[in-house]
Amino acid sequence: MRKRKTVDTGATLESLCILRTSAIGDVTHVVPLVRTLQAAMPQTRLTWLIGKLEYRVVGDLPGVEFIVFDKSARREGFRAVREKLAGRRFSALLHMQVALRSNILSVLVKSPLRIGYDRARSKDLHGLFINCRIASRKGQHVLDAMASFLEPLGLSQESVRWDIPIPAEAEEFADRFLPRGRRTLLISPTSSHRLRNWRAERYAAVADHAMNELGWRIVLCGGPSSFEREFANQILAAMKTPCIDLTGKDTLKQLLALLRRADIVLAPDSGPMHMANAVGTPVLGLHAASNPHRSGPYSDRQWCVDRYDAAARKYRRKPAEKLAWGTKLEYPGVMDLIEVDDVIERLHAFSAHLDATGRQAMS
Repeated sequence: MRKRKTVDTGATLESLCILRTSAIGDVTHVVPLVRTLQAAMPQTRLTWLIGKLEYRVVGDLPGVEFIVFDKSARREGFRAVREKLAGRRFSALLHMQVALRSNILSVLVKSPLRIGYDRARSKDLHGLFINCRIASRKGQHVLDAMASFLEPLGLSQESVRWDIPIPAEAEEFADRFLPRGRRTLLISPTSSHRLRNWRAERYAAVADHAMNELGWRIVLCGGPSSFEREFANQILAAMKTPCIDLTGKDTLKQLLALLRRADIVLAPDSGPMHMANAVGTPVLGLHAASNPHRSGPYSDRQWCVDRYDAAARKYRRKPAEKLAWGTKLEYPGVMDLIEVDDVIERLHAFSAHLDATGRQAMS
């Protein structure tokens, strides 16, 4: 059996490489770990191997060297990373992605200490590319699992802090479309996992209710893909009231500014959900295909609609507690378990919370 290496808790690492290329939500979960490392080991040089899209969200974190891996470039993407890492050696590698492509990418990182996932969370031969595993724990949120990578370094994540930079240009964009003084519901309706997406007409019904019954401003956001544009068009066609449609019109940094300006964000399990959480905005998450306790908004899940257990009973014939932790229930129609009234109830509860606390509109 190979020896599992650890670090002297009193030692200061000269350099450390983080390998987490995707996805956007998971990349936001890594940021608190970076903040913890910077506070505990300020002299350690941090390098992060990250995806091209994800770099646009966190690539301006101060004190971090980013090396962008473009997976769409195939061999050229690997070659570019190899050239940037040529002749370099790190004190430790945090191999935080279990995918065959990432395992191959990790070969380019030279380090005597290679920290990876426990056996239960390993796949695609992950164990062959590491020599130290994080502790095996059940029932962890993804962010807490990533924080476990600190433990072999003699550290723990006692607090969670993001502070992802938002440039002035992005704030000006939010100012232009969302002037302050009115409560705002921002809808980010799509996930790249399409079976996690709710029906367009149901989003429209919630939007109309929020505007007509609560007097809220509605903002619709999404990426520039043809699928997201068509989905947004379906929502707009089903709505009886106007809204601000910014689908395909914002950058990821501008989206961060918009999310921070909103009072609450309605979204399925997706990157924008976690971006909203990272900037401190409450999330009304829609969960049936995925477990909100594992992959929902980390800071506050009280406003989410959780039908994951109902989905487990319908599609797996057992309660959610009997499923392996992290099981996805991405079946056609699974999100139909969430009714319009479920979401409206959570929205009214949140509105009442704002009233009770005397909180003014964020916008």
